[in-house]
Amino acid sequence: MLTSVLFDLDGTLLDTAGDFMAIIQAMRADRGLCAVDPERVRPAVSNGSVGMICAAFDIRPDQPGFDELRDDFLNRYEADLALFTRPFPGISPLLDWLDDQQLPWGVVTNKLSRFSMPLMEEMGLARRCSALVCPDQVTMSKPHPEPVLKACSAMRVEPKHSVFIGDHLRDIQAGRAAGMPTVAALYGYLPIGDDPALWEASHSVTSAADLRPWLEQRLKEK
Repeated sequence: MLTSVLFDLDGTLLDTAGDFMAIIQAMRADRGLCAVDPERVRPAVSNGSVGMICAAFDIRPDQPGFDELRDDFLNRYEADLALFTRPFPGISPLLDWLDDQQLPWGVVTNKLSRFSMPLMEEMGLARRCSALVCPDQVTMSKPHPEPVLKACSAMRVEPKHSVFIGDHLRDIQAGRAAGMPTVAALYGYLPIGDDPALWEASHSVTSAADLRPWLEQRLKEK
């Protein structure tokens, strides 16, 4: 049985790497540094601003200058957070199908509300999304199940009849801890060295277009 779907945001629902890379390249140029290889930064997107800053500037969070870099990055992102961001291929028709089936869908993310809420508005998804849970709205963020359970409560659905889709181990851990089937989005921002086969997800897909057939099968189950 399927009554609803939950998505992680960055790397699962939306491809946000383009905006992050534009900001990082501009920051490096302003500091007289050459452009960084995007493939060095992309796997760190799921680890947030800390991971991306460390990868892009070869710096640790405890080193001098890190806080200034992170503040600059976040301020630039808040000002321009949807210039290059797009839904992953296959996501838009999937959301249309979920709406047609009257299956509510939501987002559980570790991206703060100050970024997630305006981003969803800019992408035209805020009014369609039945629940958006950010880390500043809960006491424990993913991989703890609290934000996933909060989203299910907001949508008035049972976790066991929902599905959580994400591109990071913590997404799968949060979904499993909440008693939900899970899907590993292998098309997302997989951290270097991670082996999704060890995540113990219920299912995995290499393209967002592959999600609908699996969800349709669960919808038929009683």
